[in-house]
Amino acid sequence: MAAPLIFAAMGGLLSERSGVMNIALEGMMLIGAFFGVVGAYYLHSAWLGVLLGMAGAAVAGLIHAFWCITLRADQIVAGTAINLLGSGATVFLLSRFWNQSGQSPKVDRLPMFWGTVSILTPVAFAIVPIVWWFLNRTKEGLHVQAAGEHPQAAESVGINVGLYRYACVVMSGVLAGMGGIYLSLGELSGFSREMTQGKGFIALAAVIFGNWNPVGALGACLLFAAAQALPIQAQAKQVDINTDLLLALPYLLTLVAIAGFVRKSRPPEGLGKHATNR
Repeated sequence: MAAPLIFAAMGGLLSERSGVMNIALEGMMLIGAFFGVVGAYYLHSAWLGVLLGMAGAAVAGLIHAFWCITLRADQIVAGTAINLLGSGATVFLLSRFWNQSGQSPKVDRLPMFWGTVSILTPVAFAIVPIVWWFLNRTKEGLHVQAAGEHPQAAESVGINVGLYRYACVVMSGVLAGMGGIYLSLGELSGFSREMTQGKGFIALAAVIFGNWNPVGALGACLLFAAAQALPIQAQAKQVDINTDLLLALPYLLTLVAIAGFVRKSRPPEGLGKHATNR
């Protein structure tokens, strides 16, 4: 349950640490999930589906970066547009590719460990220390943080803020797309309409709850994933608790966590700000 949230959260964290708000994770996950299945179906390989899904989500990230950085559009509106695009375009293309409106045909999924654990699960957890190391132990990572904290100061000392922001937003698309691919090719064997079910927004909440820190975001993802797993376990053990309440628990927990910790969280100072005033 945590793996798709971790992928999307690490993507959102990179984008926001560079200074670009990214509420578009949900749409990027949907696009990645859809094109992953398209690749697996037409190229007859789940691994090629992974590559196509990553590429599709990267294009969504590139569009978001172009709107936010080059056109200097409102970043909340741009993110909302990507979410709407991901939701509407996947449904439209689903009917165009397979003449079906609800779900795609079955495709081969990625290998599993011990019959139940997707091969993408350890990849998701491995990305967390990689992101931490990149941000805190590399020159490029420090430039990304400078672009997110003080974009105008970073630009004045020769850091190409726009380039770093473009790279991080596109990478956020790739990682969020991996979260969607986990759902369509790692957990299931096909794409269904709105299959992310708000996981992109939960991942964004995990970034905020984790105070824009990879380790903190990981902890938040695990917490929210536990809330998602609870209804399944309760039903399996036939616990007498209202089903609707259990299904709503992850979203209620997200709201409570954000309401309780948002004042204590400190976003990057330059989040949503442009490098120059032109």
